[in-house]
Amino acid sequence: MSAIRYPLPESIDPQRLPQHIAVIMDGNGRWAKKNKLKVALGHRAGTENLREIIRNCSDIGVKALTLYAFSTENWNRSKTEVDALMQLILDFFHSEIDELDEKNVRILILGDKDGLPEPQRQALAQAEHRTADNTGLSLNIAVNYGGRAELVRAAQLLAQEVRDGRRTVESIDEQALADKLYTCGLPEVDLLIRTSGEMRLSNFLLYQCSYAEFVFPPELWPDFHVPQLHACIKEFQRRSRRYGARDE
Repeated sequence: MSAIRYPLPESIDPQRLPQHIAVIMDGNGRWAKKNKLKVALGHRAGTENLREIIRNCSDIGVKALTLYAFSTENWNRSKTEVDALMQLILDFFHSEIDELDEKNVRILILGDKDGLPEPQRQALAQAEHRTADNTGLSLNIAVNYGGRAELVRAAQLLAQEVRDGRRTVESIDEQALADKLYTCGLPEVDLLIRTSGEMRLSNFLLYQCSYAEFVFPPELWPDFHVPQLHACIKEFQRRSRRYGARDE
């Protein structure tokens, strides 16, 4: 994870940082096409870029960073592209896990791990286990993840508790549902960033982004670096978060 370290600009208030940043890392394929490269090399470029983003979030004191790495819909892509993405998962944890652990980063995997190939399932489980007691940045990687599937899973878990007599229907509230999500225990998303200028959630953290501020920078993901991240945080701090109320 060797990269340039960027201090927080004076224009950003360190006391008002978003606690939880979620990122849809969009544009790897278009970046590859623009640079006349294979799509797999676009994804690899995006992984290289990821190192500095993780490090900076850890350095400046962001509590949680959630990355949309592989959606349930991504299985519909070509076998070549899917295989490349699966290999990147292995490569990333092989090369980065030591430094992530040293930096006190806790890794949490969001999504259906059982639906992944065995090598990826083992690598993710080992990363979670190794960093489980770390207390720094929570690095949450959404793999084989879909927001709708997550909500269905949560409803099924609650229904099982009602069926087994461990819960009443009347006890099901927003907190009960939140406790059954993959993100249980994490702060709600404050800032959602989707690179490449696309403006949609694509089935990502549908419940958790209820009051998130959305920023859609135009850069393709491999061209998105720490200065662009800081620009998004600065935009976040310019906004008034009213949560349904009115400014007095």
